[in-house]
Parts: sequence; structure tokens; C-alpha cells
Amino acid sequence: MPQQTPTNAANDAWQKIKTADERRPSLPGEHWIVFGLGALLVTKAARQRSLIGSALMLAAGSALLGRAASGREGLIKTASQLLSRRRF
Repeated sequence: MPQQTPTNAANDAWQKIKTADERRPSLPGEHWIVFGLGALLVTKAARQRSLIGSALMLAAGSALLGRAASGREGLIKTASQLLSRRRF
């Protein structure tokens, strides 16, 4: 039986989290909430005195902005669906 390495265990845990996220029902406007939190963290990062604190806030804010844009019902997917319905 192959042994589980820490990298494989982390990948398995990440896959379980992603699967659970895909199965759950989404909240109305969830991507807007995530976008707002990400934007708040990015703006707060500029005011941090600590370089490490600023970098961590900027990374977390950027991740949330990316999630809001490209998530399951993110802004990119929503916009593309709206544009595909329009007739020119």
C-alpha cells in the first residue's frame, strides 16, 4: 500500500474542499460580498506599517478578488452569460 506523503495529503484535502464547495448552494450575491471583502483587504494593505502584514493582506485580498471574478458564479461567468443572451 503506497504511503501518503504530506503533499498528497494536502492535495487530497484541497480536492475535498473544492468538491464540497461545488456541491453547496450558492448565496445570492455571494461574488459581490467576496469582491467587497477582497477590495477592503487590498486597501487596508496599503495602510499597514509592517511589510509582512501588508504582503499578507494584499495576497489575501487578491485571492478574494480572483475568487469573486472567476468563481463558480463569479463576475466573469455572470457577465459572459448576460452577454451571450444579448442580441445585437
